[in-house]
Amino acid sequence: MISNKIAYLLLFLSASLYSLAQSNPPVTPAIKDTTYWKNKKEFGMNFNQGSFSNNWQGGGVNNIGLGAFFNAKGEYRKDRDSWVNDFQSQFGFQKIQNQQFRKSIDRLFFDSKYGRKLGASADTQWSFIANVNMLTQFANGFDYNYVYANNTSPLISGLFTPIFLTEGIGFEWRPETFFTMSFYPGAVRHTILGNPDLYQAIDARNASEVEAGNSPYEFMNYGVRRGKRTLTEVAVMQLVANFDRDIAKNVNLKFRYQAFASFRDLAAIDNRIDAKLTAKINRYLNFNFDLIALYDQDQVMKIQFAQSMGLGFLYTFK
Repeated sequence: MISNKIAYLLLFLSASLYSLAQSNPPVTPAIKDTTYWKNKKEFGMNFNQGSFSNNWQGGGVNNIGLGAFFNAKGEYRKDRDSWVNDFQSQFGFQKIQNQQFRKSIDRLFFDSKYGRKLGASADTQWSFIANVNMLTQFANGFDYNYVYANNTSPLISGLFTPIFLTEGIGFEWRPETFFTMSFYPGAVRHTILGNPDLYQAIDARNASEVEAGNSPYEFMNYGVRRGKRTLTEVAVMQLVANFDRDIAKNVNLKFRYQAFASFRDLAAIDNRIDAKLTAKINRYLNFNFDLIALYDQDQVMKIQFAQSMGLGFLYTFK
């Protein structure tokens, strides 16, 4: 009798434990997503070439050109905080028959921006931002539009000459993931000459040109006083707009517009736009169109343009 009661009790306990196990399954802790970084890198090369026989009646000259670029972007976003780092580099040259190698594009760019949303809502479009930006170049540059009596042209730029370094604190409007507009009241820009003596060779050569009865070459030294290395300017306002979007299948348009209104001369607002259109033909083949337009009275009193396009190789990796 007792053994039967014990058997019933064990059966009851077993059933109860089984019921509890079914109603309270073991909880597996959720794995929190910590992948807050988005990274993208691009490397590409463009090549163009043309050749003509000596008896070619249509006119033409043998030429070859090569260009390369490397871009890298890292974007961190978590809750209200963001940090975007953007590195861009481009360099190209061309060789025309009976002429020396000449660079066709030369750009080194880095931008780092921290942002914090003004509000906890996910739909908030405004952020407080702090930004550091650098723009410079790799190699010597000559103004081939001006030729001295000795058939040379003035050297007007070089490695890290000039460097444009800008720091700013302000606000950013981000209505879409592919577009931002930033406002920096009181932004500070430094124009730095890696070679502060660049003007000396130009001034010495100008003296010879004047003696020979020729017009001197006008060189403004990027606004930096001769004998100095740096010019520092404070802006009433700096405006920066960025756009980066696929406008069609395998076609990407990226541009950056910057306006800098200095306290030094409010009537002379510096404007610059850098645009790049990339069309992927297949996995590795692409077409590139680059455009740079700027107006800066510390350089020349006219609008400057630089444009290039080419067919080449593109590899994207993350």
